[in-house]
Amino acid sequence: MTDVLIAGGGIAGSTLAILLGRRGLSVELHERDSFPREKPCGEGLMPAGVAALERLGIGEAVGGAPFRGVRYHVAGRTIEGRFPRTAGLPAEGRGQRRLVLDRILFEAAAATPGVRAHAGARVEGPLRENGRVVGLVVDGDPRRGRLVVAADGARSRLRRQLGLDLPPRRRRTGVRAHFRLPPGCELSPWVDVYVRRGYELYVTPLPDREILVAGLAEPGALDPPIARTFEGWWRGERDLALRLGDAEQVSDLQGASPLAGRARAGVAPGVVLLGDAAGFADPITGGGMAEALVTAGLLASRVAGGCVDDPGLARFECDRRRLLRDSRMLAALMLWLAQCPALAEKALAGLGRTPGLFSHLVGISAGVRGSLARGGTRRF
Repeated sequence: MTDVLIAGGGIAGSTLAILLGRRGLSVELHERDSFPREKPCGEGLMPAGVAALERLGIGEAVGGAPFRGVRYHVAGRTIEGRFPRTAGLPAEGRGQRRLVLDRILFEAAAATPGVRAHAGARVEGPLRENGRVVGLVVDGDPRRGRLVVAADGARSRLRRQLGLDLPPRRRRTGVRAHFRLPPGCELSPWVDVYVRRGYELYVTPLPDREILVAGLAEPGALDPPIARTFEGWWRGERDLALRLGDAEQVSDLQGASPLAGRARAGVAPGVVLLGDAAGFADPITGGGMAEALVTAGLLASRVAGGCVDDPGLARFECDRRRLLRDSRMLAALMLWLAQCPALAEKALAGLGRTPGLFSHLVGISAGVRGSLARGGTRRF
């Protein structure tokens, strides 16, 4: 019997497979798509995620364009938030296309001893006996494992089939496109965030003079035709319009909705939800990819330590919630401010006068700092 069956070969699933295989466990990794693949999402990897890739030994292979922090633009005011320097952790994030990151992670998993990785494999549902998940049905074939991990994404099929799905509290929409700047144009060393009434724009540097422009919108703000509305957004920002004036759009506009998901529980007898399948906050703070990497590392350490029974899975779930608590609280705060640009302007003005506090908040989004209440540094 296989030790661990994983549904979903994205960031969380592939990372878990690599770590478990290196610890001597047998793993089956099943991914419905083929690589490389596009995915409509943000592509800024926060410092905690960069550190996780380096620990995996694939940071150099993934590469990416460095950025030193986040720069917010609200009502004519700009405030820069650098990632804080923390011993043993990088002080930079990295921007990289998901079609590159996902492919490298899946290939690394496939090359790991003990891991059998299958692309183009359709996971049809869980295999259950006596109220417990004991495997997966993959392309009509029942596969058994000591533990099943559902890492099949934001709209997880397994989460629904297990009765763990909950409707999102807010139904925001995201759209994104990639642009390549002309030769001689330098990339910004920041992720730029433009906060406007009903939406935000995120601009992330990528390799090969490319940048990602993504818009996150409240219901009703992204009027059809969507492409024209999106173009109007970035052309309405003078500095961004100047940067993109001679740029070439190199990817189609793609979107996703909703931008948040919830799970009734992150574990059930015999199964763990991982990554976006376990529920995810709105990507307003940009920490989703880093969270997938570090929670996969947390689960790998628990599974390798033998915690695959129900009490062990429950302890993992408690640890995961503690790990993600600060970033989820920050996301809720940012969402609240985004609904009122006037209030956001006042908040940013106050943070501009207290750079230490602003740096700490940016550190929470980067995954390298804990809340002021707890203090200290989070190490993933």
